[in-house]
Amino acid sequence: MAYQVMPMTSFHPLRSRFYAIVDSSAARNPVDLARILLDSGVRMLQLRLKAVPTRDFLESARAIAQMCRDSNALFIVNDRVDIAILAAADGVHLGQDDLPLEAARGLLGPGRIVGLSTHSVEQATAAQAAGADYIGFGPMYPGGAKRTLVGQGVEALRKVRAAVRIPIVAIGGITEARMAETIQAGADSVAIISDVLNAPDIQAKVRRILAIDSEA
Repeated sequence: MAYQVMPMTSFHPLRSRFYAIVDSSAARNPVDLARILLDSGVRMLQLRLKAVPTRDFLESARAIAQMCRDSNALFIVNDRVDIAILAAADGVHLGQDDLPLEAARGLLGPGRIVGLSTHSVEQATAAQAAGADYIGFGPMYPGGAKRTLVGQGVEALRKVRAAVRIPIVAIGGITEARMAETIQAGADSVAIISDVLNAPDIQAKVRRILAIDSEA
């Protein structure tokens, strides 16, 4: 089945329409989960470990960073600039309450990717002005890893797409079935967490999602 989708932005630091996330909510060991995702064809991976000791976070990040290099995949660390540096990650993804973008870029040095979570047009345009390489936007739909009650929806995404030139990663409650409509609304990539991590066959799920990517 072919999908009619928005073209990617002219500058795109990301490598896929599927932005995979290894999340601490998963029952699996993060390194083992990363291996499953990479073996399934993932080429863009974020490590998001909440409430995990720093030593354990760093150990997982270093192992996954090497796996990503071996697979020619981008590796992004969530929140923790220090872990991103020590693991030689390709970049970091920041929340609105994390280290300021300018400070993070100063610590990371040139050539690293810095993404920023946004939840409104105002935050999105501010992130672009501050020099973010891409933005996350959401939560898109109810549910998801954070069990969101109300999502932003595709109309809000369209408004953000019209307001910024940099790539957008849509996140929050997105499933395989919603991937195409989310891209049609303006996302360059989509982060799908619960629908992937809770799948009985993660590899089969990822391959179906990547098939949508290849048709986009």
